[in-house]
Amino acid sequence: MAESQKKTTPQELEDRLIEFASRIIDLAEALPKTAAAKHLGGQILRSGTSPALNYGEAQSAESREDFIHKMKICLKELRETLICLKLISKRTWFATGKLTPILAENNELVSIFVASTKTAIGKSK
Repeated sequence: MAESQKKTTPQELEDRLIEFASRIIDLAEALPKTAAAKHLGGQILRSGTSPALNYGEAQSAESREDFIHKMKICLKELRETLICLKLISKRTWFATGKLTPILAENNELVSIFVASTKTAIGKSK
């Protein structure tokens, strides 16, 4: 199996989400102290750290439906974070390309959650 197609274990995904949340915190703290940056910083702190926390809840889901619901919340928060990252990247707050790695990781995490949610929904039918 190719490296990009390797199945991610729950522990590996949790570790990636925690690392992603940590990078989001670093990014938010590096934003300038303008009104717009403070607003976006608060927003991205909430949406960018939420997937790690909600994934922890998904691991303790009370049913398959509960698991799917929590996984969908993670996906929604990742998509919100992606838009926020794109908006921040449009500003002149960071050097060109500085946000490229975190944008790529966000996209990969979205793909993982889309696939995981589809699999879980398929198994529940």
